Amino acid sequence: MSLGRDPLDALEIPDGTTVEEHDLVTDGDVIVGGQSTVEFGVRGRNVVAGERARFGGDIEAEGNCRLDMWCDVAGNVLVGDDAYLGERVHVGGQLMVSGDLDIGDDVEIDEGFEANGWIVIRNPVPTLVFYFIVLSQLLRVGEQGAAEEIAEALSGDAPEDPLVIPRGSEVSDDAWQVSTPARVGDDCRLHGNLRAESIDVGADNNVFGSLRARGDVTVAEGTRIHGDVTTRGGTVRLDPDVRVLGDVSCTDLELHEDAVVDGAIRSRGEMRIVRPEAEREIE
Repeated sequence: MSLGRDPLDALEIPDGTTVEEHDLVTDGDVIVGGQSTVEFGVRGRNVVAGERARFGGDIEAEGNCRLDMWCDVAGNVLVGDDAYLGERVHVGGQLMVSGDLDIGDDVEIDEGFEANGWIVIRNPVPTLVFYFIVLSQLLRVGEQGAAEEIAEALSGDAPEDPLVIPRGSEVSDDAWQVSTPARVGDDCRLHGNLRAESIDVGADNNVFGSLRARGDVTVAEGTRIHGDVTTRGGTVRLDPDVRVLGDVSCTDLELHEDAVVDGAIRSRGEMRIVRPEAEREIE
């Protein structure tokens, strides 16, 4: 997790993330901000969700799972270690916990639950909110070392970057809609149109949808976009071996000569064609 900024100020999709049928799958942790809707099921190492987050499928956590108050899960919740459920959480299927279960008041589990460890029933505080309030305050006053300790405690000892979905986002097979910047790692396979403040897509990805941003859009080498690439007021940059199976519309365009755009190109400002050893500017 990158420090020096608000930890939930961007959609972060780490390397190797895939959408498999109706599940969003990553090797690392999954952090979902409050009041977000994720129509997929989620599979990851640890899964942490803020208040009123909603999931359209199962949650499978190899490690711990922490769901704050008023979260709603349409399917099962399967947890390899410990689970924490805040008050008024609803689980539409079964809750299976290999370790301890810490559960708040008025939790509804439609198909029953099983925990192999201790079960504690109480009225817990929303821990995700607490973690990030403390982390933000430490960063604001310059306590970098203490902030790093909090971040490590939140994400565990996993070397992989977490999948981060900002507060108030909507993620589905149709669209990933966030009001923040979005960053996609390498070797990902995603379904849905990506809508964000700005978009930075890594190398060798397959995105089955379009990209639309208010600001800049960058697509790295070897990525294929199965849709349009559009920005209202920014620059679109397409690196070598990028293929866009749609139109490109932008203010300024930086296009490598080995990139391919199947549709129309509309650039209201400057357009540059980048060659391997030199840049030639075409207006």
